[in-house]
Amino acid sequence: MLNLLVTGKSGRMGQAILQAASDAHSHNPDISVTATHDAGENLDEAMAKANCVIDFTVHSFTKEVVAAALKHGTSLVIGTTGHSEEERDIIREAAKTLPIVYAPNYSVGVNTLFWLTRKAAQILTQDRFDIEVTEMHHKHKIDSPSGTARRLLEILNEETGTSYNDDIAHGRFGNIGPRKPREIGMHTLRGGDVVGDHTVLFAADGERVELTHKASSRLTFAAGAVRAAIWLQGQPAGLYDMQDVLGLQ
Repeated sequence: MLNLLVTGKSGRMGQAILQAASDAHSHNPDISVTATHDAGENLDEAMAKANCVIDFTVHSFTKEVVAAALKHGTSLVIGTTGHSEEERDIIREAAKTLPIVYAPNYSVGVNTLFWLTRKAAQILTQDRFDIEVTEMHHKHKIDSPSGTARRLLEILNEETGTSYNDDIAHGRFGNIGPRKPREIGMHTLRGGDVVGDHTVLFAADGERVELTHKASSRLTFAAGAVRAAIWLQGQPAGLYDMQDVLGLQ
């Protein structure tokens, strides 16, 4: 049996995860939401009713969720973004004891974009192609760049030998001079109710390649999170992401 705890039940993603879990239950009765949680409610009591928690709330809540999961031996699916390095360390330490899927994006399409970006960076090398990343989300999103864009940049850094701190240009303003050879541009847009758009652009003299993913429903991410929770059953302690869940590693 997969007994799920869904945190942030009244939020947009919480509602989408509840719907995705209900859809999964209709195909497999062994998958059920046995507890939910919102701010101000008793997390310890909710955690005791589940063997896996799906958390898409806010990064400042992660420490509390991880502590409760460690107390009860509950596996974790974490979709929250914007974590500090200290909060990431808390997740990494907990993964020595618990099986955890921690991913910036749970969409199958976006994880395909991650894979394609890596392959494109290997072929469209930085000595010929300039690289830019753009992302757009709804006006309520609080972190920038998005966790998905940050992961795209990390992949590009890995394949080009560049540094996130030294070589990423977060927007451009004023008389900045010509583009630096190893620079990777990062541009964030916010507005309306956009669920999530991401583009990686490779531009050379005479040609341009663009890889784009556009999400129109949060159910895409929610279904992926439930899929990750199902996959976690029986997995040993460790830190996993959606590339592991989808077999793309």
